[in-house]
Amino acid sequence: MASTTPIQTRGVPSQLLPPEITAPIFDRAVESSAVMQLARRVPLSLTAETAIPVSGDVPLADWVDEAGTKPLGSTSMTVRTMRGKKVAVLVPVSAEVAMTNAAGVYAQLQRDLPTALGRAFDYAAIHGKTMAGAKGPFEDHLTATPNTVALGATAQSKGGIYADVVTGLKSVAAAGYDTTGFVADPLLKPELLLATDATGRPMFVPDPAGQGTVSRGSLIGYPVAYNRGVGGKLNRQSSTADTGLRAVAGDWDQAVYGVGMDITIKTTDVGTYVDADGHVHSAFQENLILMLCEAHYGFTIGDKSAFVTYTAPAIAPKAPKQGDFALAA
Repeated sequence: MASTTPIQTRGVPSQLLPPEITAPIFDRAVESSAVMQLARRVPLSLTAETAIPVSGDVPLADWVDEAGTKPLGSTSMTVRTMRGKKVAVLVPVSAEVAMTNAAGVYAQLQRDLPTALGRAFDYAAIHGKTMAGAKGPFEDHLTATPNTVALGATAQSKGGIYADVVTGLKSVAAAGYDTTGFVADPLLKPELLLATDATGRPMFVPDPAGQGTVSRGSLIGYPVAYNRGVGGKLNRQSSTADTGLRAVAGDWDQAVYGVGMDITIKTTDVGTYVDADGHVHSAFQENLILMLCEAHYGFTIGDKSAFVTYTAPAIAPKAPKQGDFALAA
């Protein structure tokens, strides 16, 4: 799904970040978010709350005799609201690198910025938290669903993980909804591929054509979108840790998101910023260019019982080894 959100660039040197480069960078921001690939998109107001009508059910029609009394079709209608919230990332870049290796800067931004935005959105929409662990920007989040399944709880002789996955879909159906897809952490795929039945045969097999049980875009016949923001284990040195959440499935028409009017990039070579250790840096004194990327998103859920979460034992973080370097989150 490609974003059509307009792009604004303010004070960006033409040789550093021309508009023809920024547009494809942020077109990928939607693709990086697993939730945005499956949820419904609606217009988002940045100055007021956006009202989202939610239908309780489809009106009931029935047969009637000629000139007979027509059956009354009624349905409950509620309103959910969402407000645009800002997500941002500040990137310090050496002025010498930016001016002498512009292509390298573009390539790095193309990898990192869309991924950072997508992970931050997914983590907030799913867990209700910021990347630092504080209360998230949205009133609703997907892990608030009453339906949850622990992967590996069913014995191999009774279906194993395959039965666990189907059990989750059954809970969504029992709530009156149809599952339309999964959002999953990449850690789910090896767990599925390692699962075997009582005789040791694999229960899930990769199928590049998308017709089998697990592939890049399909899981037991349903669309699946992967993002590390689902589980929270972003990289070895990230401040977030693996939550143990492996996937969320459900009726994604019950999840709605909005994208603000503008995605903006601001640059300065005279500003200051504070690093993770609390040290203040001067862009002018240290010969840096500061790039500030900001976007506005909203998210809300119609009925949380339309979803189910799948969990597994969390993976403990590994201590960094000498020579390791941190990757962008």
